[in-house]
Amino acid sequence: MRIAQRKAFVILDGTLAPIDRLAGPNDRLYYSGKHHRHGVNIQFLTDPNGELIWASPALPGSTHDLTAARTHGIIHALTSRAIACYAAKAYVGAGGAVGTPYKRNKRRKLGKRKKLFNRYHAKVRALGEQGAATLKRWHIPRKARCSPNRLTIIVQAMLTGE
Repeated sequence: MRIAQRKAFVILDGTLAPIDRLAGPNDRLYYSGKHHRHGVNIQFLTDPNGELIWASPALPGSTHDLTAARTHGIIHALTSRAIACYAAKAYVGAGGAVGTPYKRNKRRKLGKRKKLFNRYHAKVRALGEQGAATLKRWHIPRKARCSPNRLTIIVQAMLTGE
């Protein structure tokens, strides 16, 4: 958070790192219904230039992004330090300093102002996708062939190796 405080804003996002070594009763815990595959959820913060600042310990793939961010205390830490943060629609309801795009209702379309806001929000958040690309540039997070318990250590090692 010391690094994030020196930045104008940060971008919060999450990614699923696919895994293939599962056996036993815990395999459903690591299954992501959104991606239709097994994996681990990794949350990360990037600076305005798209460089990784922080990556979370790996959680099971069935964990929702907002739940993962709250589990790691990211939302509370950003809000208590008043650090501006851009995040995806998955983080709607996070509150505090976390800004999310507007969601469309089932029966109504978004107005022009909300669409314009979402467009500019997406342009800023696109820089955060570079953080996911940085994580996936390494071979291991693209298709991990090890125990999901070891991925936390691997992700932390990738951050120090950048």
